[in-house]
Amino acid sequence: MKRWLYCWVLCLILSVPMSGNAEENKFILIASTIGPIDSGIVDVFESGFEKESGIRVRHVGAGTGAAMDIARKGNIDVVMVHAKKLEEVFVKEGYGTERIDLMYNDFVIAGPSSDPAGIKGMQKATDALKKISEKGALFLSRGDKSGTHIAEMSLWEQAVIKPAGAWYSVYVKGSEGNVPTLREADKRGAYTVMDRATFLTLQKEIKLVILVEKDEALLNYISLIPVNPKKFPGVNYEGVMAFVAWLTDPAKGQMVIRDFGKEIYVSPLFFPNSKEWKQKQGSNN
Repeated sequence: MKRWLYCWVLCLILSVPMSGNAEENKFILIASTIGPIDSGIVDVFESGFEKESGIRVRHVGAGTGAAMDIARKGNIDVVMVHAKKLEEVFVKEGYGTERIDLMYNDFVIAGPSSDPAGIKGMQKATDALKKISEKGALFLSRGDKSGTHIAEMSLWEQAVIKPAGAWYSVYVKGSEGNVPTLREADKRGAYTVMDRATFLTLQKEIKLVILVEKDEALLNYISLIPVNPKKFPGVNYEGVMAFVAWLTDPAKGQMVIRDFGKEIYVSPLFFPNSKEWKQKQGSNN
């Protein structure tokens, strides 16, 4: 979706209270972090589930923090997010029922091919960030308390650095998502922390390259959290749990995740990570 369409859908969602009638049981609203939407996998989830179940799923995109704030108003049935600490708070506060493992990909540190900080090929993301800081090389942060921003700040914290100064720039439109943030980093020739799926979808349109990758600290886990029907009786909890069962099924949603993007990209965009998928893989070993 384009940004204006996100806003239109969000306004529509927030303006219509949930009543929980029979017709709405055929409709699910999901607030999803923007990366999976931009990659196209959320559309594939929605169409695949609707084809099998007859239940329509529609989404609004927002950073992880904003997605959960939308859900706190009770006008969303389920969230798809990627910031464990925020997710745990959301569940502890009673807004969500549980965190459900869905899939993962990873973050990378991208930057100009000239690599002025000299981080190319470094094994640890935190060491790379230390060099960027020491060299005062331009770094662009999404800066919007999204899952991507929280992951970036966690890396700085692990590096024992509080990024500040002329070299550290917060993108004023970071809340619009990873795609515009990566485009802006490319425009400025800046380093940035970005999810691999977004990078791969734009790699033919930008000059930035992946410089640091495959550090365990860069793994990006994406979860589902059903909104709590005890707090918001109008949510379509029954429909959501059917959707969750489809998404986490090793023969259904998890296969979609495993195969998504393989025909276009050399690297997979996402990896299956449901409890059911891991149990099946364990039994096959």
